[in-house]
Amino acid sequence: MGNNKDSKPGRGSPLILTIDFGTQSVRAAIFDDKGECLAGEKKEYEPPYFSSKPGYAEQDPDYYFACLCECTKHLSSTYPELIKRVAGLTMTCFRDSAVLLDKDLNVIRPMILWLDQRYAKCEDPLPLWSRALFRLVGMTGAINLNRRRTIANWIKENEPENFAKIHKYVAISTYFIYKLTGKLVDSPSDYTGHYPINYRKKKWYKHPTKHYQGQIFSIRRDQLCELVDPEKPLGEITKQASEITGLPLGLTLYAAGSDKSCETLGSGVIDETMASLSYGTACSIESTSRKFAHPAPFLPSYPSVLPSCYNIDLQVYRGYWTINWFLKEFGAMNINDLIVDIVDPAEYDKRLLEIPPGSDGLILQPFWGSQLDKPEVKGSIIGFSDSTTKFHVYKALVEGIAYELRVGFERFEKKLNTKFDSLRIAGGGSKSDAVCQVTADIFGVPVTRVQTNETSSLGAAMIGFLSIGHFKDEKEAVEAMVHESKTFIPNKEKHAVYDELFYGVYCKLYKRLKKTYKFLFDFTAGKRN
Repeated sequence: MGNNKDSKPGRGSPLILTIDFGTQSVRAAIFDDKGECLAGEKKEYEPPYFSSKPGYAEQDPDYYFACLCECTKHLSSTYPELIKRVAGLTMTCFRDSAVLLDKDLNVIRPMILWLDQRYAKCEDPLPLWSRALFRLVGMTGAINLNRRRTIANWIKENEPENFAKIHKYVAISTYFIYKLTGKLVDSPSDYTGHYPINYRKKKWYKHPTKHYQGQIFSIRRDQLCELVDPEKPLGEITKQASEITGLPLGLTLYAAGSDKSCETLGSGVIDETMASLSYGTACSIESTSRKFAHPAPFLPSYPSVLPSCYNIDLQVYRGYWTINWFLKEFGAMNINDLIVDIVDPAEYDKRLLEIPPGSDGLILQPFWGSQLDKPEVKGSIIGFSDSTTKFHVYKALVEGIAYELRVGFERFEKKLNTKFDSLRIAGGGSKSDAVCQVTADIFGVPVTRVQTNETSSLGAAMIGFLSIGHFKDEKEAVEAMVHESKTFIPNKEKHAVYDELFYGVYCKLYKRLKKTYKFLFDFTAGKRN
């Protein structure tokens, strides 16, 4: 992000300031009503998280907030004239990462991030009637995984003294809202993940510890925050927050939502005619609908940043993190304690287009982390030969992620009774033209980038303008603020090859490997508590 000197909005036109907490960095940016980022600051986390044991990922939420303060202070001091025109503030944040607060609303322990791989044991059985119900509908495995992946359950088992201190159990976004406004309040869209929320109604279960689904999280209703619909005021910047952030005293913070939901809006996806792909640390495919649907049995749609809508969502939890993992582990070497790239990253993109579709028979399932509807799944690669190179593995990773997202694409079309005529693409992985072209070839529809890959910030800005009444509806906001940058047209011949591999191989792999995955899951699960 940076100052866009070509943008010349009217001197009196309102601006929106956005805060975007990602897994790797935080960004603060000022947008005009044309979707232009007039100024921005970004702070990388150093480190993004720390690990006391393999597979752990923790961070002090106050460290994230300190990084935000650096961004907003510099933004305010560098662009005072723009700050004067800011009419509202919105925030978007990564999902499913809870902060534990005591009775004085102080942080009890470092937060456990969404990409942490620890599991609770959950040896105490659920009530018999609940177990019978889950068994009847075939969701015992998914429910057990949900229980074991809920951080509250892990804290209860392993840190009972900290569990006893929990007065409020809130999303990381809620904690930041509290730091800015003094209020424990948030949008339903920010509560995607392991929380006792009724996604259809966008409300907490009234008695979550007694509800057949809510009880698996071990969180009481009084430990949760107030929920406010997107576009509504959450509060105003307090005197204390103004002093440490540089944000204007009394500036209104409006409810927005999660990073993926804002990304979908910022990509211009506001109905069922198209879907959006997010190629970030986690990869996802999402669409927007006024209908509540289940993308997979008993997996819900999530509250959208648009108050009357839902986002139907399928996620690959270790998405383009896997690409970075591969490049770190196999694309570089350690020389005198220095990590040295042995191949120019641009060379990988070049080879993406040179290697034939299907990577000469190499097929990959990108499950470096569990999936909710496939709790036992593992990553796998098949089809090695004596001609396989690291570039084939790299392309198989890119293809494997796209294959799995295509599963969601076709599932969404069926659930929503629609046909997507195009895809929008965002996130760090979308910067590569080669990745975008391979994606278009696999899906068989045009894939379009918009003017920025920071579409979560853009979507949050759009919510800000809707909040202050600047646009009459989301359609008008999209027309004004989302602009197509480059479109990638699928190659028909390559798409035909991908169709054959997708239906003939990829879609059959999981069922054929399920028992093997289950054995390996049970074998390794005991090491993750």
